[in-house]
Amino acid sequence: MQTSLIRKIIFDEKSRSLLVQTLVIGLFAVFIYLIVQQTAYNLEKRGISSGFDFLNMSAGYDISIRLIPFTSEDTHLRAYFVGLLNTLLIAICGCFLATILGFLVGIIRLSTNWLFRNIAYVYVEFTRNVPVLLQIILYYSILLHLPKTKQAIPIFENFFLSNRGLFSPSPIFKDGFSIVAWSFVLAIVFTFFLKKSLKKKQEVSGKQYPIFLINSAIIIFTPIFVYYIMGRPLDFELPVLKGFNFKGGMVIKPEFIGMLLGLSIYTAAFISETVRSGIISVSKGQREASQALGLKSNLVMRLIVIPQALRVIIPPLTSQYLNLTKNSSLGIAIGYADLVHGFGGISLNQTGRAIEIMLMVMLTYLTISLTISVFMNIYNKSVQFKGNA
Repeated sequence: MQTSLIRKIIFDEKSRSLLVQTLVIGLFAVFIYLIVQQTAYNLEKRGISSGFDFLNMSAGYDISIRLIPFTSEDTHLRAYFVGLLNTLLIAICGCFLATILGFLVGIIRLSTNWLFRNIAYVYVEFTRNVPVLLQIILYYSILLHLPKTKQAIPIFENFFLSNRGLFSPSPIFKDGFSIVAWSFVLAIVFTFFLKKSLKKKQEVSGKQYPIFLINSAIIIFTPIFVYYIMGRPLDFELPVLKGFNFKGGMVIKPEFIGMLLGLSIYTAAFISETVRSGIISVSKGQREASQALGLKSNLVMRLIVIPQALRVIIPPLTSQYLNLTKNSSLGIAIGYADLVHGFGGISLNQTGRAIEIMLMVMLTYLTISLTISVFMNIYNKSVQFKGNA
């Protein structure tokens, strides 16, 4: 019986593969265990304390850019969350802006207009071949050389740009604004189901519905309607120049603006080439056939070309989102208070817990990257053509 079992393991491909994988995982686990044990021994031998008890200690430093309240008396754990939120903020804003700019430049790269096409070409080639860190420092340096606060450049009516950042009105949320926010969310959910319903009707009847215009009107006007019903539960505190600085309102720091410009403009150059290759992958005959049927160029691009090009665009687009998120760690060069600058820099220097802090930072970036990959893979499956099994 033992002989037959051994033969099955040796000659059966599935059993042999399972055995090899088990051995590899076991060896890897033993390797990690030995590293942990040796590291703990070395730290103890040199009298270096270890563990995560430092998370409950007072941080002893302040963070200028924060989405949640933070003072020097707060713990290192709260500093971690402040840095995490700043990292997520720059990643989300950067991906959003880079996607819009990348799609726009990618389409312009295929334009028949010689001037626009070559301007886009120069932008792509220059941006892709200059290190992103240098671009971040460049934009940050330009912001620091803007006029001082007393000579701030007015933008529109209540926005002022200076070397201290962009001063803007600060929103004041009153009772009932949460209902307005929920109406916006529900409007988005409703348009999702409405789009599917109208597409089914269009496939059955052949009648074309202005789905984009209908959904846009619902998303825009529903919260506005609820906003006025609830008695306009939103006010703004305006920035006013008093002495050498503005009082009231809020300020968007130059570190954030420099990071946002550097990361989004750099990543948009790569996204534009991804978009261009995706559009080129769609057969030219389909575009010519659509135009022969009387469809306008913008409808051909939106209804025929882009839906098919997304199959080619989404996978490399995911990589660009991951790159932008990881490149946000370069904010340490200009003092942007992200996860690496605050928790991974100042907290590390104060506590000396390099292994623990770097492990937390690395696992955080890994978690963010895997989350982005999961959602982009789900979206990628939704845009793939589904054939009959």
